[in-house]
Amino acid sequence: MASHSRVLNARERGILHLIVRGYIENGEPVGSRTLSRMRDLALSPASIRNVMADLADEGYLAQPHTSAGRIPTDKAFRDYVETVPTSTVATGEQRQMFSTIQNAETLEERVENASRVLGQMTRNVGIVTALPRSSQELEHLELVGLSDQRVLMIVATRDRLVRNRVVRVDRQLSPDDLAAIRNYVNINFAGWTLDRARTELLRRIEEDRALYDAMLQQLAVLCHKGLLAVDQDPHVAMDGASNLVGIDLHLTRERMREIFRALEEKAGVVAMLDRFLESARGEVGIQVGLEAVNPAMSELSLIGITIDLPSGVRTRMAVLGPMRMDYERVVSAVRQIGAVFGSL
Repeated sequence: MASHSRVLNARERGILHLIVRGYIENGEPVGSRTLSRMRDLALSPASIRNVMADLADEGYLAQPHTSAGRIPTDKAFRDYVETVPTSTVATGEQRQMFSTIQNAETLEERVENASRVLGQMTRNVGIVTALPRSSQELEHLELVGLSDQRVLMIVATRDRLVRNRVVRVDRQLSPDDLAAIRNYVNINFAGWTLDRARTELLRRIEEDRALYDAMLQQLAVLCHKGLLAVDQDPHVAMDGASNLVGIDLHLTRERMREIFRALEEKAGVVAMLDRFLESARGEVGIQVGLEAVNPAMSELSLIGITIDLPSGVRTRMAVLGPMRMDYERVVSAVRQIGAVFGSL
């Protein structure tokens, strides 16, 4: 194998991509005779074998058995995905996709629906994450008294994200106490960003310390317990992990279990998307081979996109699947669902 790959010429790249597409379709090694029978390739089997030998020397092809054809390596897939055209999702499917995501009442539901649609459309694993930011605008605060001096704080923002947090206070608050605090915040700070509203609340409390009344005292307590604080814990939704079971990844049961264990760790999934999709803002990013995340994922690819919503929430949506996935369909699905998600 050459230490430094040269640039492939048009003939070599054409043959390489035919091999990749054939392997994606059938999962079998591709031989020179198979290629020579293709109408668009006017080359003899001997000429094709010479090109395939050069591609193998460059690390693009591997030969599983002496008498078998060649299979593309991860290097071949990386070259192939750079030229993947975008196919168009059928109109009916597009309408259903848009409706499923649009009809969600909260951002969490939109994230869940988008991951499910991605999984269904591509028959791979659909993953969507949403990371809240301080620029989200307050729509409504609700406070509910619970037993044992606890309060349920419900914060709804204008991007339809809802956060719940239970805190314990120094005394049992009555419904009237909670209503007074709720009304004060909703009347004075609806439409403000969470960060700005929280900063102004704390400033007013400090400024009016000498005039403390019961309501402000309890409001101060709730602020120090995290009222209007931005929760940086991302929401993660994943659908279709079972699709990996039906794919011939040539993995042992233990390595397959390693993949599922990795996908069960939310922090690891978020880190994976952050790592490979950080530069894919508004454009589809493709990572072929995920051994850097986990050695068991060396035969998997990730295709995704990063969408920054007007509310300040950063979303990442991706499809995880085998290297020999239908890249055209997956890239199209990711791009179109990203556009739908970003338009709501």
